[in-house]
Amino acid sequence: MATQSLTKPTFSIYYLSERAVTIDFGQQIAEHLLDAISDFNALLHQHPFAGFCTTVPAYATLTVFFDPLAVIKSAMPGAGCFEKISGYLTNLNQQKKKSIKTIGTTVTIPVCYGGAFGPDLEELAHLHQLGITDVVKLHTSVIYTVYMIGFVPGFAYLGDMDERLATPRKAAPRPVIPAGSVGIAGQQTGVYPLQTPGGWQIIGQTPLKLFDATKLQPSLLKAGDKVVFKPINLKEFNQLASG
Repeated sequence: MATQSLTKPTFSIYYLSERAVTIDFGQQIAEHLLDAISDFNALLHQHPFAGFCTTVPAYATLTVFFDPLAVIKSAMPGAGCFEKISGYLTNLNQQKKKSIKTIGTTVTIPVCYGGAFGPDLEELAHLHQLGITDVVKLHTSVIYTVYMIGFVPGFAYLGDMDERLATPRKAAPRPVIPAGSVGIAGQQTGVYPLQTPGGWQIIGQTPLKLFDATKLQPSLLKAGDKVVFKPINLKEFNQLASG
């Protein structure tokens, strides 16, 4: 993979809506930005302001949602919600209060590649002038980073994929993609946690359940986690699926 020059994380805040502001940390998809976002996210959750609701981390941003009525009634200095919250967030960032550093978990995801589980694997291999086994080796040779969760609940966007596998989305999205399908879109890879339409290039499927609404932590993956894909055969897939 090509070496990417790293820029120092920024910290600029802009208005998103009457209930949200967004903190911009930079213009890259890079692990050092993910670390900065994760650390500040943990810090904010440890030291929330009056009216704080939740946050949504992304590749290079952290969106902060709040209750505007509670913010206006708060003692935070400022004339309005944006001024009050941006001032609080800026001060919190400058103070660098000690936070519990977020530590990601490494999750191994078994994948049965090709066949009915990976209808785009052969075409993708041909596009890149690679053998099918080469594609599988390249896809399973990387320790991926979960940069963000989005699109549908539990869908993890995984960065750091080998550039030789970078492939555009399909021109015509499929109306139905089974849960557990492993796909590639651009320089990203990911796993569909639910049955949904989608345009990613599908190369395999995992028997693992990526999202379970009945669990306290519904999503198997979270931002900051590491993911390793492990190739399995059809027999192993069926055993894990029935287990």
